[in-house]
Amino acid sequence: MDRSIEIRGRRVLLCAEDGPLLASERDIGEFLGAAWAEEAGLVVIPVARLSDDFFRLSTRLAGEVAQKFVNYRLQLAIIGDISRWSAESKALRDFVHEANQGQALWFLNDMNALEQRLAGAAAKP
Repeated sequence: MDRSIEIRGRRVLLCAEDGPLLASERDIGEFLGAAWAEEAGLVVIPVARLSDDFFRLSTRLAGEVAQKFVNYRLQLAIIGDISRWSAESKALRDFVHEANQGQALWFLNDMNALEQRLAGAAAKP
């Protein structure tokens, strides 16, 4: 079950591993709605909740998801091992690298990496 937690003073919607997949653009609203219901500014989605199409940039699903979250001023963190997809796609590796340089979308291995990232963000002036 999805739940709201607090990390470093930030309200975070932590999506459960076993919920519905984010498999198309119309599924984005479910995640946004859950974030608004919990008053969360950051949504954490485990890799298990993403369809393979998310990692195939040609489908444009990842870009659509990122854009929706930016439009609604919500941060998104994808948590888990994406090596299966990134090994097959230089474009995906580049996308992940660029995303991790910014503040809107992060691809991280685990919750510890997220906590460290948020600690670093809190330390910046």
